[in-house]
Amino acid sequence: MARAKKAATRGKKSASPQYRLRLFVSGATLKAQEAIANITSITEKHLEGKYELKVVDALQQSEQLRGQQIVVLPTLIKELPLPMKRLIGDFSDEERVLIGLGLVPED
Repeated sequence: MARAKKAATRGKKSASPQYRLRLFVSGATLKAQEAIANITSITEKHLEGKYELKVVDALQQSEQLRGQQIVVLPTLIKELPLPMKRLIGDFSDEERVLIGLGLVPED
């Protein structure tokens, strides 16, 4: 699974993406593959051309974990737009992910 072994950027690049996301996964596990597939599907569907997604394999790039306060993998960090938010899990619940990204108002 080359996508999770090194940082990768997904999404159509624009001059300045409105959403900057970093997904931290643990190697080429099934859970990591599901998380990557789910978040890619959701961002392509709802943020096409408006996001940058960087996938970081915590096993290969442990230095990128420093200062991030990550205790569970997979973890998605929404850096922009502010406020910064963290989501954990496999991201299979699309509505929950959209709420976490600020795309759907919470009830």
